[in-house]
Amino acid sequence: MIDFILVDAARVTVFSVALATVWPVVAAEVRQPEVIVTATRTPIAEDSALASVSVIDRTKIEQSGSSDVLTLLRSQAGVDIVRGGGLGQQTSVFMRGSNSNHVLVLIDGVRVASATTGAYAWEQLPLSQIERIEIVRGPRAALFGSDAIGGVVQIFTRRANGPSASVGVASHDTWMAEAGFGQRSERGGFGVRTALTDSAGFSAQNADGFSFDPDRDGYQQQSVNADAAWIGDSLRLDGQLLHSESEIEFDQGESSLDASSLNVTLAGGGDQPWSIQLARSRENLDTAAFFSRFETRRTQLEAQRSQPLGDHGEWLSGVSLVDDDGRSIDTFAGIASYDDERRQRALFSSWRDNAATLDWELGVRHDRYDSFGGETSLQAASGWRIEGGPRLRVSGGEGFRAPTLNELYSPGFSGFFAGNPNLGPERSRAFEFGADWQGEWINLSLSAYRNRVQGLIDFSGGETFQAVNIRRATLRGVELEAQASLGEWELTGNLGWQQARDEDTDSALLRRPARKASASIKHPIGRGSFGFELHAVSARPELSGALPGYALLGGWLRWPLTHSVSLDVRLDNALDREYMLVRGFNTAGSTASLHLRWSPE
Repeated sequence: MIDFILVDAARVTVFSVALATVWPVVAAEVRQPEVIVTATRTPIAEDSALASVSVIDRTKIEQSGSSDVLTLLRSQAGVDIVRGGGLGQQTSVFMRGSNSNHVLVLIDGVRVASATTGAYAWEQLPLSQIERIEIVRGPRAALFGSDAIGGVVQIFTRRANGPSASVGVASHDTWMAEAGFGQRSERGGFGVRTALTDSAGFSAQNADGFSFDPDRDGYQQQSVNADAAWIGDSLRLDGQLLHSESEIEFDQGESSLDASSLNVTLAGGGDQPWSIQLARSRENLDTAAFFSRFETRRTQLEAQRSQPLGDHGEWLSGVSLVDDDGRSIDTFAGIASYDDERRQRALFSSWRDNAATLDWELGVRHDRYDSFGGETSLQAASGWRIEGGPRLRVSGGEGFRAPTLNELYSPGFSGFFAGNPNLGPERSRAFEFGADWQGEWINLSLSAYRNRVQGLIDFSGGETFQAVNIRRATLRGVELEAQASLGEWELTGNLGWQQARDEDTDSALLRRPARKASASIKHPIGRGSFGFELHAVSARPELSGALPGYALLGGWLRWPLTHSVSLDVRLDNALDREYMLVRGFNTAGSTASLHLRWSPE
């Protein structure tokens, strides 16, 4: 009953506002670029980055009305999302056609992908705890090391200032609540925020699924985010903690996942900024139906210093140390299938400079792993600003992915599909050409890239299908992004074409669409605002035949009820289209959500 009421109410609320507005044609300036840190590991303006970048801030997150990160990321250029079912079900992120484990994921600078599986559990990321997301497309191994073949996604957690709270209700009997409090001053402060999500969900699989069970697959999550900071005359000390506990139902049983990341950062230096960050993360994944439990522990120490070189730019240097410990436990027998560790040490350095209309940067990093030895990554980029015209940019970079603990040490199943301690890293080499143009009322960005990946790990070695470095893939594509302001209307959108092919079989990689388009429009109305979104994806290759393309229309409305209380309404898949992301798995039909937010600031 709640689904029927929410969907119909949201349709009326969101889409009726369009009838009361008239399209203006008066040009206005587009928004100013934001400051980002992920592209170069130091703060720079978004439009200064010699790479394709995107930023999702807290306003966009709240306007989305979503309960997870899928709605946000799927509309970004070069990003494809695959989820097997509803809220909380396994989610994969492909960037520029690369594998899901070719995207480096950071939370406040901390690596969070599992050292055992190599994947990050996107579906368990508590959206209510996120302040902003920075996306950098293209290889970044020269700055960040392993995994950054397709790109880097860095998530920054929220910093509470004063009291705030929200409650929400959504389709599929979904309920959400969060509350936070913080106190800030010139000398530092603290904050804490807790959040809860509970959803009855819908059946993850359908009759085409390999383990179809028509019951509803629910999801529960509790999370807490805390931070503290002390600011001295020349030093700053920060600490952040993010912890979440989730219960995920699927057609064969339940999984429980608890994950946390804790970091402490000491920074100073004034005109020569430096920082030292010590971090600890862990993840426990328990699936009783499969008698399996994976445990990961990671300790990370990173230090960097930025040195101005007068008229010759800026030099960044740093060191990184990462210790991974993981084990796979057979909970039926009560023994560990394996219990191993991996050690990594790295030095990195980069130089950024500009002369008149020319910008450039060079980077190099050397990583040494105790499992396979050393790996050196290079990166170079340059940008040329044409007076009164676009900025042209060109870049090239290398990337790699270190084998996971599962790929190295797993005993497999009765000796089949076992790991291989002699594995080497997967390696890539990419080139990109781009043009960025900023006008009075429109900004445009065009990027064309080619990325060749070699030594991909495949379980096809010998008669027992052991892990080996054997596969090759070529990824190429073109992305066009636009942002415009027409009077009070704000428009954003992107078009993408990509080709991701397995060179050994001369076939397209699964679930990567050849074409994709996203567009959104926003307009103020009274004291609030409303907007529409369109997301379209072409057919994708899949096991047992291609998946058909689809297009989804959505809308949202934000309305201040008082000075401190606002209402957010969102409608997804407004036309109730049927579509598939994975064969045999369901997707949601028309869904709606309502959020009531309170903040006295």
